[in-house]
Amino acid sequence: MNAGPAGSGPDGPVTGAARGGPLEVIARISRGRRPVQGERCEMCGEPIAQEHQHVVNVEQRSLLCTCRPCYLLFTAEDAALRYRAVPDRFLSFPCLRLGPGQWDDLEIPVGLAFVFRNSSMGRWVAFYPGPAGATESMLPLTAWDAVLTANAELRTVRPDVEALLLRVTRGGGHQCFLVPIDSCYELIGRLRQVWRGFDGGTEATGRIDEYFRALTTRAREAVAAE
Repeated sequence: MNAGPAGSGPDGPVTGAARGGPLEVIARISRGRRPVQGERCEMCGEPIAQEHQHVVNVEQRSLLCTCRPCYLLFTAEDAALRYRAVPDRFLSFPCLRLGPGQWDDLEIPVGLAFVFRNSSMGRWVAFYPGPAGATESMLPLTAWDAVLTANAELRTVRPDVEALLLRVTRGGGHQCFLVPIDSCYELIGRLRQVWRGFDGGTEATGRIDEYFRALTTRAREAVAAE
């Protein structure tokens, strides 16, 4: 869906990624994926199913709900297109190298964030969950470059349409998965429903655990050659 006005959304104030981002997609996810009567492809107007694919408007940093034929028009990875199809790729990085203090150096205030490369801005950006939805973190590029240097396989992420989802575990370890960008917004939308306090609370933690259990089952292990 196209974004709503900056600074407000269907569920109240929004910040960070939500500004200029896929507000209506997040709102629909937050309502528990109830079907929208007469939902149609935002490109050609054809009816689409409740479960459908998305295309990113790179310039506006927004998601469009699309039918399969329209989605396939934007799957070329080497074309300079205004729209890009969100792929269905899930990878795990079980050997992530993140040294003591490196998470703190990223200046992400909670133990969960997704990071992706925004091609229109020409830089990496990070977002983390909170009661207002997805909030942008001022990612220190020097600190993030150090992570990429130690983990070159992370560079396989495709700009705009895929993200690296990072989590600090209860034992102080770290998890990292490559996921479609719409999956990140889906997770943030679901967490927004139940987020309480600074760290999200028990119910939010349970939803995060559930999401990562599913990721562990679904993702295949990344290899350096990818």
